[in-house]
Amino acid sequence: MYHRSYESYRYSPLAQINKTNVKDLQVAWVHQSGVVVQGLESTPLVIDGVLYYIASNNRVFALDGATGKEIWHYYTKLDPVVTTLFFQPYNRGLAAGHGNVYFGTLDGRVIALNMKTGKEAWVTTLLDTKKCSCNFTGAPLVVRDKVILGQTAGELPIQGKIFALKAADGAKAWEFNTIKNDPKSWGGESGKFGGGGGWMTGSYDPALNLVFWGTGNPAPDYDWGGARPGDNLYTSSVIALDADTGQLKWHYQEIPHDDWDYDSGLGESLIMDRDGKKLLVHQNKSGFVFVMDRTNGKLHNVWPMTHTFTFVKSIDPKTGELVGRSSPREVGKPHFVCPWIAGGRSWNSGSYSPKTKLWYNTAMEVCEEVTVEKQTPVTEPAAGLFFGGDQVAKHPPGGEAYGHLDARDPVTGERKWTVNFKYPPIGSVLSTGGDLVFHGDVEGTVHAYDADSGAELWNFRTGSGHRGGPISYSVNGKQYVAVPSGLGSLVLGLYPALWPEVEHFPAGSALFVFSLK
Repeated sequence: MYHRSYESYRYSPLAQINKTNVKDLQVAWVHQSGVVVQGLESTPLVIDGVLYYIASNNRVFALDGATGKEIWHYYTKLDPVVTTLFFQPYNRGLAAGHGNVYFGTLDGRVIALNMKTGKEAWVTTLLDTKKCSCNFTGAPLVVRDKVILGQTAGELPIQGKIFALKAADGAKAWEFNTIKNDPKSWGGESGKFGGGGGWMTGSYDPALNLVFWGTGNPAPDYDWGGARPGDNLYTSSVIALDADTGQLKWHYQEIPHDDWDYDSGLGESLIMDRDGKKLLVHQNKSGFVFVMDRTNGKLHNVWPMTHTFTFVKSIDPKTGELVGRSSPREVGKPHFVCPWIAGGRSWNSGSYSPKTKLWYNTAMEVCEEVTVEKQTPVTEPAAGLFFGGDQVAKHPPGGEAYGHLDARDPVTGERKWTVNFKYPPIGSVLSTGGDLVFHGDVEGTVHAYDADSGAELWNFRTGSGHRGGPISYSVNGKQYVAVPSGLGSLVLGLYPALWPEVEHFPAGSALFVFSLK
């Protein structure tokens, strides 16, 4: 599955490649997807020695995990409307189960392909993309007999939903509207245009039979004062849904009335137990990490991953109150705020090692200047972007913008080590049983670090930057590390305001696979 396990750890227990021999890693094989627009944002899957991955424009590949030889490919025939969409042409991953691989498409469908042949098992249309301008870009989650995924919606005047389909035939089992039907939560008619959605992949606790999903930001992104009165539930929240019925069991709104596009839809929701408590650890774009009791959503702790934040003075770790909010409200007047719209972290995921008990995670120390603009929601003939403002990246007060990779206790936030980057990293992280941490940077280098100390033990230049997720797998007793390489994403378009040279960094879309000599 997308995060390798329901706990969302992105941890591989494989240890054949370790701190002693990682210096001997070499390229085993490389696969080119054939489409370099917006790079390669996905995380591969490996099942029974076959590697599956999805690239831009919903191109799906099945490859021999040992040699890279293509077994089959599937090029999705997309509605031409997708070329007009804001959220395209990327896709972040596949799900697998019941003999199929599953993915959501840029034109609002969910497709199941036979794992052996690549032939269509079923196709279900869920979204009217020509009308809503919305689609699917995140990987689904297979839970027992269902395929669960959420749509894009946060920058659109629509109501975002999370869907469950029957894995056998694609029939819709349930749907959950992330916009609560409550005039206290959404004043006037603002809820009709509320955004939200659940555009990344959730987690699942089989013992509780609960699916945990982060939701997107409200629309418009920036509120000029009265655009959407209320706390705007269930946006910028973590929700717990009954996996069988989609019934809401609890919710925790991390950013009530989100004024900054710090939505909670991104990243992983770590499932772990600590001191007899069943916990859920989740980070949103605000740069703060929220630790909850996953049985009821009660707050356990809040701690900052980033060092630079001005949108609040603090967040109370006991109550979750946003203390001293600084919201951009005055139309036409620039408002300085940290972190920037890309977040204290983007949608890329960290990795938790149950061996070291550390969470390896990236962060961005970047601010922005927001200028709020009044905007009327456009819904005809198709939904138009509903931002309510514009922004430009800025350096933090008294310093330079940068990024870092940290090793921290996920519950307390205590930091063990950190590695800094000139350009904020936007790729996901992998930790392994060999006490290694793999991560690719914006400049195009994949690094292997000592999981205990952060010392760099190996690196390799792939030729293009990293946005996707590395994995490790074994075929016939031999361990491999697969690293998607291909710089792209909407976030990258914000970098040139501070680092003009990034605009000329090479694009690409190649899967590099490494093994020992």
